[in-house]
Amino acid sequence: MKNLTGCFLVALAGWLVGCDTNAIFNDNVDIPEGKWFVKQVPSFGFDVSDTTARYNVFYNVRNGRAYPYYNLYLTRYLYNAQGKLISKKLDQLFLADATTGKPLGTGLGDLYDHKILALPAYQFPAAGRYTVKIEQYMRQNPLPDVYSVGIAVEKIPPSTP
Repeated sequence: MKNLTGCFLVALAGWLVGCDTNAIFNDNVDIPEGKWFVKQVPSFGFDVSDTTARYNVFYNVRNGRAYPYYNLYLTRYLYNAQGKLISKKLDQLFLADATTGKPLGTGLGDLYDHKILALPAYQFPAAGRYTVKIEQYMRQNPLPDVYSVGIAVEKIPPSTP
């Protein structure tokens, strides 16, 4: 049943992303057996050509209902086309309500998908290929019940007067 639910969610997410004309990149990496080890640092490369535009960069996280915490600490690394680190930040993502434990995000069965803003209205300094690496920064290794992580980059449409 979990596999069927997972397949449905992947297909739905793919369809929804396909409908978003502002997305320039959206990719997720599956975490084997839902056990995210600290040494596993997913990397995502994408191209930016319009440096006059602003972009929203999001984290994508899929976790199971049995995830033992209400939050998730991630360290995000952003590298430019030359491989130089241009941004590093520790972010706290809320996956459930801290008081009630009710899962946040969208869910079907015991899996929950989260799209959480990481870099709001970011303007990339130069055209080229950028890389984002995501490292889990929790005290538990491996971190259980995290099934995939990723990023989405969406171009913000210009404002109309």
